[in-house]
Amino acid sequence: MSRYPIPARTCRVEQTIRRSRFLATAAHAPDPEHARRFIASIRAEHPDATHNCWAFVAGPPGSTAHIGQSDDGEPHGTAGRPMLNVLLHAPVGEVAVVVTRYFGGVKLGTGGLVRAYSDMTRLALDQLPQREKVDLVQLRLILAYEHADALQRLLPPFEAQITNETYGADAEFLIALPSEHQAGLQRAVLDLTSGLALMEPLSPSKPDSH
Repeated sequence: MSRYPIPARTCRVEQTIRRSRFLATAAHAPDPEHARRFIASIRAEHPDATHNCWAFVAGPPGSTAHIGQSDDGEPHGTAGRPMLNVLLHAPVGEVAVVVTRYFGGVKLGTGGLVRAYSDMTRLALDQLPQREKVDLVQLRLILAYEHADALQRLLPPFEAQITNETYGADAEFLIALPSEHQAGLQRAVLDLTSGLALMEPLSPSKPDSH
């Protein structure tokens, strides 16, 4: 998956459920290290909370390659697992959620806890500002001067941008574009130049957003 929604910034929602105060905080987690730093920051912010339960999916939506969850003292399976289940079925990726609970004196029971932690996670995701992550690649392209103008007209449908250009014996361009369009652009350039262009991928550029 080369593009998908990710959190644009940290978001927090709060509800009182049967006298317990619940706060759900969601944030961007591009990898497990970022997720764990975020979780630690919420624990530091709420050291007196009864529980700081958490879950994260540090990858594309639905990916289980880098996930984590914790009940943080709640009965086994009543907090972290339900939260993770919500995250894995959400359309947003690279996200971590911590649900902080201040116990209000009324026990919720196993079913009540599962509903509370699931609902708080959904509520945080519903309010979460999002942006699109796009994985970019860079190509080095060398072609004859006569094709330079046509090349620039070729780029927009592939969401490609020239990041650098040099003119010597031939025209040389560095081009950044979404990875999903790389093969299509390469075919189009070969057609344009009758196979006489030189193209090579460079090291991947950092993910962009729109």
